[in-house]
This record gives sequence, C-alpha cells and structure tokens, in this order.
Amino acid sequence: MIDLTQIPSPCYVMEESLLRRNLALIRSVQDRTGVSIILAFKAFALWKSFPIIREYIVHSTASSVAEAQLAYEEMGSLAHTYAPSYTDEEFPTFLRYSSHITFNSLSQFERFHPQVKASGRDIRCGVRINPGFSVVETDLYNPSAPGSRLGVTADRIGLHLPEGISGLHLHNLCENNSYDLERTLEVVEMKFGHLFSQIEWLNLGGGHLMTHRDYDIDHLVNLLKGLKERYPHLEIIMEPGSAFAWETGVLVATVTDIVENQGVETAMLNVSFACHMPDCLEMPYKPRIRGAYQEPVAGKPTYRMGGNSCLSGDFMGDWSFD
Repeated sequence: MIDLTQIPSPCYVMEESLLRRNLALIRSVQDRTGVSIILAFKAFALWKSFPIIREYIVHSTASSVAEAQLAYEEMGSLAHTYAPSYTDEEFPTFLRYSSHITFNSLSQFERFHPQVKASGRDIRCGVRINPGFSVVETDLYNPSAPGSRLGVTADRIGLHLPEGISGLHLHNLCENNSYDLERTLEVVEMKFGHLFSQIEWLNLGGGHLMTHRDYDIDHLVNLLKGLKERYPHLEIIMEPGSAFAWETGVLVATVTDIVENQGVETAMLNVSFACHMPDCLEMPYKPRIRGAYQEPVAGKPTYRMGGNSCLSGDFMGDWSFD
C-alpha cells in the first residue's frame, strides 16, 4: 500500500502491481481466444505507463491526431483510428500514423479513400456500423440512441460494401458485461451478417469491462471462440479502455476549507469534479473516498465534496466520516 502522506497533492497515483493484474487478465483473454485486444486511448492514455503495457498489449486506438501521434511515438505502433469526422487539414496526419482507418459514414469514406490509395501505404479501411440496439442506460454514453450520429445503420448500408472497405467497426457498449456483448452480436449478425463474407476484420469496439470483479471471463472466452468458429476468416478486434485502468489507483486531494450554507457543509478540495473527474458528473459516478462511508450515516459528520472550479455544479455528495 502506498503511503499517501508522501504523495504531493493533487496527484493521480497508479499502482504498478494493480495495473499488471489487469494487463495479465486482458492478455489471457487474447491468448485464450485468438482475438486482438488493443488499448483505447479515449479512456486511458497515461503514456508513462506504456512501457509496462507494451509487455502485454502492443496496439492502440486513436480518435484524434494527437492520439494517433501518441500511438506511434509512445506505444511504438501504428494506430487503429476512428473519428466521427475527418477534415482535409488533419487527414494526412492520420495517414502517417495509422494502420487502420475507420470512417463514420460512407460519404466520409468516399471523400477520403482516394487519399488512402494515393498514399501507397497498406492502410486498412473500415466503416462504423450502428446496430440500432442498446444496452447503455445513460443517453450521454449511448451510441445507438434514436437519431444517433455514430455509424451507418442497416437500412443505409446496402447489400454490398464499396471497394476498399475491408472491415466493420461497432461500438455499442459502455462498461458492460459479456452478456450485453452477446445480445449485441446477435443483432449485429442478424442485420449485418450478410456483409461478413466481404470483410477481413471485425472490430467490436470498447466498453468491455472485463477486469471488473463480477465480469464472467469464461463466458466472454466462449462467446469469442464461437464467433471465430462461425467466421474463421475474420480477424476479431476488441478495444477496451476503462478495463485497463480499472481500480488501479487513486486521486490524492486535500481539503482546503469547510463551507456551510443552510445546514449543508461542503469540504472544499484542491481538485475539481468538472476538470479532474468529469465522468463523475456526466455518468454520474460517486467516487469512493478512503476512510469514508459511501452513503450518509445519521449522527456522523457528513459533508459534500466541492470542486475548486467556478462551475456551480462542481460538487458531489454526501459522505460521512467517523
């Protein structure tokens, strides 16, 4: 256990042993199934940890030119790139740093595929599909919400893919389990299975929280093995993000003041929920505080936690303490 009194505040602290625990589990899934598991930077991009991660996983995803460059320079490999839209100014940089480029729409593919061909590089192009099926309860994180801008729906993709597309990409989960993936795959095979003979790879996206204590790893392994048996010609790719860093560290913070207003006591922190922990407000999550009761306890000192930004809603709570 790290002595937090010796850590500067504020500070994110990752424990290498916990990171390696997650990495070993993720690598075991890859070895048992033959799928390719890569790191999604959108969830975790602490590049000082990349030398450790490279011992287990060698590829990563990118959704921006900065992430693509990070993959090349710090992970030491070309990125699997997807962005909701590409621009003329940025696309040459994506070409330089990517092995795979997935397009959000067929129109974006038609616009930029000539540049891919002209590059002379072996870049594998894909298109993102939208199954129109969701297990994500929070709309902010739901790629298949009604009217979603993400991916091509089955009614628009047709019977044949354009020449130059070698893969399909879907991302329909957010910190979900293997049974949610199973339900998603049933819909994907029903709506898009006619295209599988036309492609070489299938990217199952992220949201696979396989390092959660309640995740059924054996079910995932059997599910992926079954998928590969049905489509032996396909390379199957998964790109979890949160699973890599799940419960591997803490954010060290300091209480700088106590503010009282109408009976509500707020412990003012030197960190911000909006800036340092945005998912806590967006999802929302209620973070665990070491030594605190997760829910208020009658008769015990109870506080909100207040962030140090000027955003009025930059707070969470309550927690109780002894």
